[in-house]
Amino acid sequence: MPTSISDPPLPPAAADCLARLAAAGIAARTVRHPPVFTVEEARALRGELPGLHVKNLFLSPVKEEGPDLLVTVEETRPLRINPLLRAIGAPRMTMATPERLLRRLGVRPGAVTPLGLVHAPPGSVRVLFDRAILEAEGPVWMHPLDNSASTALSAADLLGFLAALGHRVEPLPDHVG
Repeated sequence: MPTSISDPPLPPAAADCLARLAAAGIAARTVRHPPVFTVEEARALRGELPGLHVKNLFLSPVKEEGPDLLVTVEETRPLRINPLLRAIGAPRMTMATPERLLRRLGVRPGAVTPLGLVHAPPGSVRVLFDRAILEAEGPVWMHPLDNSASTALSAADLLGFLAALGHRVEPLPDHVG
């Protein structure tokens, strides 16, 4: 369940991310909640927040060659790593280490978000979004670099923000699950 205005302030990286959105003229709604690490925990705590809620997968190449991979999908879409990698022609990859998450996206496990791309140099992360996100008409909910809050943006604003950062978003093939 979202919490009240008396919550402690967001960590500086999350507050900075939200300030960057505001400076870009992007309307964002942020609600606080206890930290969540799984979709199930988020569902149990969020209450009735209308819109599309996402989950994220951040992978790194096994041989440290090429970009990392951020896959963002609607929270109920199943994902299997090996079929996904084959479908997009990616090399062997593994779940990113906590150190790599922090270095590349500025987040800890449980807080992976497309908004973490504010920390990633263009081209260092290949970004794939589910078509449900690309075509969303309502708000799209994600963490603002901290898993004790959720932020809603329009899909168009999210894509525009990432493009302004130099990150191209590719559609995830529909048949990958």
